[in-house]
Amino acid sequence: MLDHGQAPPLSQEKRKPVNPLLRRKPVEQLVAEGGQGEGGTLRRSLTMWQLTMISIGATLGTGIFVVLGEAAPKAGPAVTIAFIVAGLTALFSALSYAELAGSVPVSGSSYSYSYATMGEFIAWVCGWCLVLEYAVSVSAVAVGWGQYLNELLDGMLGITIPEKLSAAPLGDGGFINLPSLVVVLLAMVFLMRGAKESARINTIMVVVKIVTLLLFIGIGVLGIKGGNYAPLAPLGITGISAAASTLFFSYIGFDAASTAGEEAKDPKKDLPRAIMLSLGIVTVLYCLVAFVAVGAMPWQDFEGTEAALAQIMTDVTGGTFWGVVLAAGAVVAIASVVFAVLYGQTRILFAMSRDGLVPKVFAKVDEKTGAPRANVLIVSLFCGALAAFIPLGELANATSIGTLFAFALVNVAVVILRRTKPDMPRTFKVALFPVTPILGFLACGYMMYSLPVATWVAFGVWMAVGIVVYFMYGVRRSRLATAEM
Repeated sequence: MLDHGQAPPLSQEKRKPVNPLLRRKPVEQLVAEGGQGEGGTLRRSLTMWQLTMISIGATLGTGIFVVLGEAAPKAGPAVTIAFIVAGLTALFSALSYAELAGSVPVSGSSYSYSYATMGEFIAWVCGWCLVLEYAVSVSAVAVGWGQYLNELLDGMLGITIPEKLSAAPLGDGGFINLPSLVVVLLAMVFLMRGAKESARINTIMVVVKIVTLLLFIGIGVLGIKGGNYAPLAPLGITGISAAASTLFFSYIGFDAASTAGEEAKDPKKDLPRAIMLSLGIVTVLYCLVAFVAVGAMPWQDFEGTEAALAQIMTDVTGGTFWGVVLAAGAVVAIASVVFAVLYGQTRILFAMSRDGLVPKVFAKVDEKTGAPRANVLIVSLFCGALAAFIPLGELANATSIGTLFAFALVNVAVVILRRTKPDMPRTFKVALFPVTPILGFLACGYMMYSLPVATWVAFGVWMAVGIVVYFMYGVRRSRLATAEM
């Protein structure tokens, strides 16, 4: 048995002197280290349905409850088509994720896949993007949670949280977004209890959000007016493309199951199934809800409305009761996104820490709960600070570009691993290889191209900081570097 404090022996190929930026971590070593942390091990306790619920929990709700208000003014009634375009883009990458998750079932997700195929530097870049994807996604969703909490309080008690305490100071005119900070800290408390208990809590919240969306569809369809669908695409293909780029944010999270590779009971079979099943369920619900929403309310009225579904319920029924019910469901639904995505972020940092690229504290596992509690604490405080002080719009765009970059690398990793290890056992294979991963890579590139210049600038700054951190810290503390000495 391997000692968790020592790296497994490298293959003969890895003992040869190599460029530090290109050194790769063998797949066999990645799998052998599974679950091993500093002072303890992660516990294999998650079933296929719990993994599916993690991915749904991390995905479902964000685009509908929060970002729909930003996308509808760009695409008009064709926002449903924009959801489909974004979903197809996600599908190409989901297929690649499913193959790699079944072949390399580890906590690092695309970071680990890149480490095994493209080398340490690319893996670091991917991991740095994932920090952007997950941490900023948690914060952005938490901001939207505050909007629905206000809707709920207004409907039930006739009160709202003062703007100074419910809006970010940078651009929104507030002092601190206190509700956003609170929901992140609540998620932190639950995650401290370990994967098994966290999965149970997440499943309950996911069921509530699905029931809430089905309720909206059932009531909202009564308010559909045919005239609201014309013209279908008032801003043309450009508007649909811009909306799809924004809505891709709503599919972030389907890969969350892949971060649970070291806590799944049967990861090789269950991870691919969970990824594909969750994406299918989420896409169908998104399209149905979007179609009903733009039919029940003119697309122009979505401008600046981040709690659009609750407003539609109120307008259709002529009363506030169902709007309050929808807002209550949204509060639970969006909280589950915060919860599941925060879980994924901690597991990615766990893998990076085990490799020596970030401080050891992120890989420290509590023996009693089997959870990386110090990791959870640090990540939660960081995400809570972002949620409290940064506006939603910029956060959503920054998340999308980091995600698209990481997804693009996953598509490349599938191609490389098929070429370098063609005989490796695979419980799931990408159909129409290599066409599918190539299309996934190109689709991600196109989505990135469609994002605003300001987002690219922010992404460039983030990458520059990441490269400095790698060369100042990671390149010398890498466990592969230590093993080669």
